[in-house]
Amino acid sequence: MWKRTITVPAPYDFAHALERLALDPLLSVDLKQRRITVPLHLDGLKVPVVIESIGTKDDPRFVVSAPHPERQEDIIERVSHLFQWRTPLAPVYDHFRATELAPLFAEYEGLPLVLDFDLYFCLMKCLIHQQLHLKVGYRLTERFVKTFGEERDGVWFYPRPEEVAARSYDDLRALQLSGRKAEYIVDVSRLIAEGELRLDELGQMEDGEVMERLTAVRGIGPWTVQNFLLFGLGRPNVFPPADIGLQRAVEKWFGLPKRPTTKEMAALSERWKPYASYAALYLWRSIE
Repeated sequence: MWKRTITVPAPYDFAHALERLALDPLLSVDLKQRRITVPLHLDGLKVPVVIESIGTKDDPRFVVSAPHPERQEDIIERVSHLFQWRTPLAPVYDHFRATELAPLFAEYEGLPLVLDFDLYFCLMKCLIHQQLHLKVGYRLTERFVKTFGEERDGVWFYPRPEEVAARSYDDLRALQLSGRKAEYIVDVSRLIAEGELRLDELGQMEDGEVMERLTAVRGIGPWTVQNFLLFGLGRPNVFPPADIGLQRAVEKWFGLPKRPTTKEMAALSERWKPYASYAALYLWRSIE
């Protein structure tokens, strides 16, 4: 087991990040110790990576520890990307200081955009969560992982596309997923397993290209792609206007008489470019 200390640009509030991550019942989060164990898939290896905060919001420092010392640089690179350690938040705060969201950004100062730990699983989670309440989505996602994934030392590793591709639609329906959703999950997994859909190539594409590529696949709509862009690829300027939770957050924050329409949401997000993803993140956080 190797250890390395990492210093990142301030502000960065790991406590805020962990509170949000702790909503997911699959994740191994210790709020008291300010620590999380990340189930990292790395070229066929399943690597539990422990990340512990030893600093503060204004002096953020972390200890990263994991097995496989020969892959240390790869692991540091991955977790730095997942936790956005190389993306300074100061320019984001400078931007929102002049907007109507300024008090919200002051309240959650230092909350980073933490990505899902695996691109394939991010896409699966987005498919599972489609048109569901957040708690129901988490419950079904937990069933999916605990049925097809693997637990090692108290950490759940997500299933691989090849494993899900080999399943029948009925195997997925048994988790209380709808028939259509079961089909989408298995069929998309088969496309990925067979190399027809290369998720690793999407990171090199513009947002519009990713939207075009993924919505061409049966079962993947704009909402799913927007969430994949946000939490899979970490794109800074994505705002899902049809997201019900986000609409509720906007309604509450602005004191609106009713939930805003998709068109009204899209118009609002224009004010928050080029950091609309952070507006979405902080608005979601305000109602969680």
